Amino acid sequence: MRISARADYAVRAAAELAAADHDGPVRAEALARAQDIPHRFLEGILSDLRRDGLVTSHRGAGGGYRLARAAETITIADVVRAVDGPLVFVRGNRPSDLEFQGPAAPLLHVWVALRANVRAVLEAVSLADLVAGTLPADVRALTQGESAWSNS
Repeated sequence: MRISARADYAVRAAAELAAADHDGPVRAEALARAQDIPHRFLEGILSDLRRDGLVTSHRGAGGGYRLARAAETITIADVVRAVDGPLVFVRGNRPSDLEFQGPAAPLLHVWVALRANVRAVLEAVSLADLVAGTLPADVRALTQGESAWSNS
């Protein structure tokens, strides 16, 4: 599975906004600089996040972007979906829409399980968790076994 640059940048920018939540709106240039994200690329990402209701924007001298709701209520899954759409696709289809024949038939269950597990992780972590550096115990536990899978 690959995380797109767009999704990675979106989550990093949203984490910056969560960290600055009490400081007022943050200008796109400041977000780009803080996370080393190309400014023009970030503008498109912020537009997607605004369209999905995750951020708001304010014009003018004191303007910029801020989260549209509490960081505790915005998950990484929300941010990724806003910029990339559904979390897991197989050849452009949702796993549940696929059908396989013969010895490959059980593969459908693998793709559906993958989708369920990706959702479980990304929906468990909020922007507030990222900013606080306190990932949920279930997510932290998964990182402990990562070395067994690291050559994948």
